[in-house]
Amino acid sequence: MAARRDDTPRAGEPLPPNRWRGEVAFLRRTFIVAGVIVLLLFLWTVRGALLLAFAAILVAVLIRAVAEPLHGRLRVPKGLAVPLACLLIGLPLATVVVLVGSEMQAQVMTLLENLPEAAAAIEREFGLQIPIPGTGESGAAADASTVGQVARQAASVALTAVDWLAGAAIVIVGGIYFASDPRLYRGGVAHLLPKSQQARGRDALDATGRALRLWLLAQLAAMAGVGTLTGLGAWAIGLPAPLALGLFAGMVNIVPLLGPFIGAVPGVLLAFNEGWEMLAWTAALYTVVQQVEGNILTPMLSQRMVSIPSALLLFAVVASGAALGIGGVLMAAPLTVVTVVLVSKLYVRQTLGQRVEVPGEAED
Repeated sequence: MAARRDDTPRAGEPLPPNRWRGEVAFLRRTFIVAGVIVLLLFLWTVRGALLLAFAAILVAVLIRAVAEPLHGRLRVPKGLAVPLACLLIGLPLATVVVLVGSEMQAQVMTLLENLPEAAAAIEREFGLQIPIPGTGESGAAADASTVGQVARQAASVALTAVDWLAGAAIVIVGGIYFASDPRLYRGGVAHLLPKSQQARGRDALDATGRALRLWLLAQLAAMAGVGTLTGLGAWAIGLPAPLALGLFAGMVNIVPLLGPFIGAVPGVLLAFNEGWEMLAWTAALYTVVQQVEGNILTPMLSQRMVSIPSALLLFAVVASGAALGIGGVLMAAPLTVVTVVLVSKLYVRQTLGQRVEVPGEAED
């Protein structure tokens, strides 16, 4: 019987070619896995910057939605279409701020001043007690503690406002840059893929952009409708600060499913301070607005907006809020739109080979 051949190299002997290639392949796979882990950790570290970049993409989508008809239908040169679109978007906003800015500021201050009193009325009505800092201390100590807390809260609010203003400026400027030459950035993302997949990547990015445009236009229309109805209704029934209530209800409507309930909180608190009759009218107002939005506005816009299952949106809000904070809650819906488009197009259709409708693909 022939002796078994031992392929183990002796000390000092080089590895056989097949063993050497296997070792190199193993090291290569190890480095790839390590690189992917490092990349994921890096992306998680800079998730705030990525969220700002995504918000800038939404601004760019809005600008392109105005600039492309200017270039395609009115024959405005490409170099002037984006600045003109920015002017057409910004001029109405600036006009509204100039015309109702002072009144809006006064009503917001009125709302902020009345909310603590309304909360105190609820405490008295239902016997709730909120611990007051400094209880059990001397009067001077309690006053000093209160002054210190107010100072710290004011500083915290000021820093938060500065952060939000800086973030808004970055988002607007970045959105203008993205809108000026979207093909440059789309091509840069596509070049990160293998050459055989670059065409699929560009096609998927185009479909994502169209889906975001559909969602954004429909969402802005719904927010405007909800804010207008809430403001007019609050004015009609005599609630304080109707402009502020309408603005708040319209803005928080960007949060899927939970936005209408959040938008009703200030109005209900103010109404509780005005008595049970006003509370009943306010509850009826917000109920009517929610019904109009759910049964009239949304069906009218559903022909043009991206359809996302409600349960998916709900869990997307929860997951985005847990991972990204308040910014993730605000961006939960568009992030879900992007995820649905990419999964439907690149995985379900092109990888699994199943027929599925991709949002944004039917446009044009």
